[in-house]
Amino acid sequence: MTTQILPSATIGVADRSGPTPSSIWPGLVLTGVITAAAYGLRELPSVSSFSPLILAILAGMLFHNMIGTPARAKAGVTFAMRRILRFAIILLGLQLTTAQIAEVGATGMAVIALTLIGTFLFTTWIGSLLGVEKGLTQLIAAGTSICGASAVIATNTVTNAHDEDVAYAVACVTVFGSIAMFVYPLLPGLLHLDPHAFGLWSGASIHEIAQVVAAAFQDGQQAGEFGTIAKLSRVAMLAPMVIALGLIANRHHRKSGPQGSRGRAPMPWFVLGFVALVGINSIVTIPPEAKSILVTLTTILLTMALAAMGLETDIGKLRAKGLRPLALGAAAFLFIASFSLMLVKITT
Repeated sequence: MTTQILPSATIGVADRSGPTPSSIWPGLVLTGVITAAAYGLRELPSVSSFSPLILAILAGMLFHNMIGTPARAKAGVTFAMRRILRFAIILLGLQLTTAQIAEVGATGMAVIALTLIGTFLFTTWIGSLLGVEKGLTQLIAAGTSICGASAVIATNTVTNAHDEDVAYAVACVTVFGSIAMFVYPLLPGLLHLDPHAFGLWSGASIHEIAQVVAAAFQDGQQAGEFGTIAKLSRVAMLAPMVIALGLIANRHHRKSGPQGSRGRAPMPWFVLGFVALVGINSIVTIPPEAKSILVTLTTILLTMALAAMGLETDIGKLRAKGLRPLALGAAAFLFIASFSLMLVKITT
């Protein structure tokens, strides 16, 4: 017996009829239970270093492929992948201020921006050489160059890749980000990096925020704090990157569509909400207690979106993609680590 897979395009295309509250609750409850399970698993010493986002997509995949996602949960799962995801990305803006970006400095921001652009272009080029599908290549490129799983699922709102592509891309950035998290702390002495340089290197090249924090603080408080700020500044570049990909998708859609077609690929307008909250967070002082609650809420909502993605992922299709995307993820990881290190060495 097979379980129906919803087209991934539904992530970025609104359902005009709109789901009713009664239709989405079964799916929201299911994604909520998986989210709670992911947070519970993090209490185990052997998996405490993994973010709940990663654990949630894995748990969702296991549930879908071993038990099957119930048909009545489909509407809520789709709602989590689309609406909850976008709201969570908007809330990410409250984790960054323009003052933090200024603290990184013009040189640091140049290192981060050049690393991001170089990594994205390199990954898309290598992906075409390896014959990896364009959508999957872009997801791996975004996840590696910007901010891991969050960038993957945000980018998919404009690339509309298959759900299996999203799961594969998340797996890639998780594997290589975890490798960086354990290897980087061994290298400051060998590479002659002071705490400031090591923090910048970590923030500019390691995939997930949690992985940056875990790696950078191993070299001391100064390296940890600067690495975190550098990483958050890199996360801010998610907005222009996704908007740029949306514009490219729209242009391609118009060129490849039927003559006279007025259809448009979905544009990530929710990213403007992210930018707006960065501005508000820069002007209004949010109490630390409230900010802590908002950060936790954002992570929970992102985790629910990843759980929903797992509930739509067929492991058989994921396995059929082979090792070429994994090789692409490895090449992207080696490039971002070496290219950013070169820039840090040149500028510090």
